[in-house]
Amino acid sequence: MVNVAKTPPHKFYTTEEIAEMLRLNVQTVRNLLLDKRLGGIKIGKEWRISEEDLAKFFQENRNK
Repeated sequence: MVNVAKTPPHKFYTTEEIAEMLRLNVQTVRNLLLDKRLGGIKIGKEWRISEEDLAKFFQENRNK
């Protein structure tokens, strides 16, 4: 069991927040999550994307 008190705080975003940040349609963000191109966790019917998952997405999709 994880001791939540000792776990560092993480910033999580909703699909709507990610869509606004990236200037994408919310459905596009959901498709990225469903295709596992963007990491996230689903809580009930809602997705949450961590800062780490977003940074990983940027790194993996960067033009070289």
